[in-house]
Amino acid sequence: MLPTDTVYGLCGSPHVEEVAGELYRLKQRPAGQPLALLAKDVEALLELVPELPRAALEALLPGAYTLVLPNPAQRFRRLTGSAPETIGVRVPKLTGPAAEVLEQVTAVVATSANLHGGPEARTLDDVPAEIRAGAGAVVDGGELPGTPSTVLDLTGDEPRVLREGAVAATEALERAEAAFGR
Repeated sequence: MLPTDTVYGLCGSPHVEEVAGELYRLKQRPAGQPLALLAKDVEALLELVPELPRAALEALLPGAYTLVLPNPAQRFRRLTGSAPETIGVRVPKLTGPAAEVLEQVTAVVATSANLHGGPEARTLDDVPAEIRAGAGAVVDGGELPGTPSTVLDLTGDEPRVLREGAVAATEALERAEAAFGR
C-alpha cells in the first residue's frame, strides 16, 4: 500500500497476473471495472505501453489525473476490466518514501485503498482493516488530501471527465483541450 498525491493506494506488480485478482478481492471491486497503471514517470509508462500518446502524457502528467487512453495492443489485459481497448494510467506527484518505492519498482497496478464504494483513505487508519491485513507492505505517508484523482477519458474526439476529483472538471477539460489544440 502506497500513499499517492491524493489518497492511499492498494498496489502491486503489474507483471504478475495474480496481483490484479488479489487487488479486486481485497477491495471487493467488480472484475469488470478497470485498475490503473501507475508509474514513476512518463518514460516508464511509454516503456510499458509504447502506443500511448506522448503528447497527452506530457501535457497532463505528473499530476492528480488518471488518464483513460487507447490501448490498441490490449496490453495489461488483466488491469483493463471489461474495456481491454483502453487503459488507465497515472503518474502521481510523489515525495518521500512513496517516491523512493516507485523509483525502485518503476510501475505498479493501483486502485484506491478503500472498499468498493467506500470512503477514500486519507490516512492509514482510514484503510479498512481487511485491506491493511492483506497488504504485503505498507508505506505511511501521513495524512493525504483525501480526494481521488480526476479521471479523464481521452479516447474520443473530445475529452470527458469520468470522475471529478482532485482537479475540478472545468480545469481538467481546459487543460486537456489546450494540450490538444481543441
